Amino acid sequence: MTAAVAVDLGKTGCRAVLWEEGDAGGARTRDVSEAPGAPGLAADGGVGAARSAVRAAVLPLLERRRALRLAVVCVGAAGAASAPEAARALADGLLADLPADQAAVTSDAITAHAGALGGSTGVVLAIGTGAVAVGIGADGSYARVDGWGPWLGDEGSGAWIGAAGLRAALRAHDGRGPDTALRAAAEERFGAADRLPLAVGRDGNPARAAASFAPDVARTAAAGDPAARRILREAALALGEAVFAAAGRVGGPAASAVPVALTGGLTGLGEPLLGPVRAVLADAPRPLDLRPPLGDPLDGARLLALDPKAPHEAHVVRVRRTAPLPPLPNPPATPSAHA
Repeated sequence: MTAAVAVDLGKTGCRAVLWEEGDAGGARTRDVSEAPGAPGLAADGGVGAARSAVRAAVLPLLERRRALRLAVVCVGAAGAASAPEAARALADGLLADLPADQAAVTSDAITAHAGALGGSTGVVLAIGTGAVAVGIGADGSYARVDGWGPWLGDEGSGAWIGAAGLRAALRAHDGRGPDTALRAAAEERFGAADRLPLAVGRDGNPARAAASFAPDVARTAAAGDPAARRILREAALALGEAVFAAAGRVGGPAASAVPVALTGGLTGLGEPLLGPVRAVLADAPRPLDLRPPLGDPLDGARLLALDPKAPHEAHVVRVRRTAPLPPLPNPPATPSAHA
């Protein structure tokens, strides 16, 4: 029996799902595996880190079904849009690592778009540790807005919100800014305020560490803290600007409403963030049709794995196997009860 694996590789986590041919509807989820994410393909050592993350998520799926023939593994990876050569290197590496006939790599923003709009055209705002708006038009037009990483962009993202919250906490600690409940929240999560820089950089992924504070900012805002509420309003404005820019570049006739969906882990912050975002989008310079997402990035990766004729295909790197299949590594031996 053949199968396909879809992978959502972000900076915080890596999720993989195995679909088997012949499942109901052609592709029903059978197994899921998760592993830590990677800093992004554009980062130093990004390809190696991505290969390790994908292997860690995918190999447990294959070990449980060694008789399967893996037709394709499709990865939506953070940083792929900025580093297409790294995307190809990752695809080549995955064919060396995994017994698949084909490897496909694209941006995690592209898989988010395909999943949220079911492979149709429109704009998808993907917000997680990073933030990017992707638009695909009926005429083939394409727009990518932001997604420039935590140092140059990703405005309104989890890392951006978390970092803004930590800055507000440190300003209160220093006496440079107003007192805020964010100070106590930061110390509860990371420890003493004067150790925050060390705590955020400890695991080598400061964007992920900063993003872990975004839920605390949302909870503090919901409790009425002015500094936290201001941060989320500013995040909503930044995210709205990204949607407006993408819609303006791919939206077609000005009178027609552009389908828009929001997806990504940051939507889990709920109304403290989504309420301000909806308010900003309601004041758009052109009509927007805000829709609930039809699926997540894993659904998008599955769609792109199986349908090379989707409107996203121009942004997918596909590599087909020309060498023999590599063997699966043997699972670790179970220690004997008498050892």
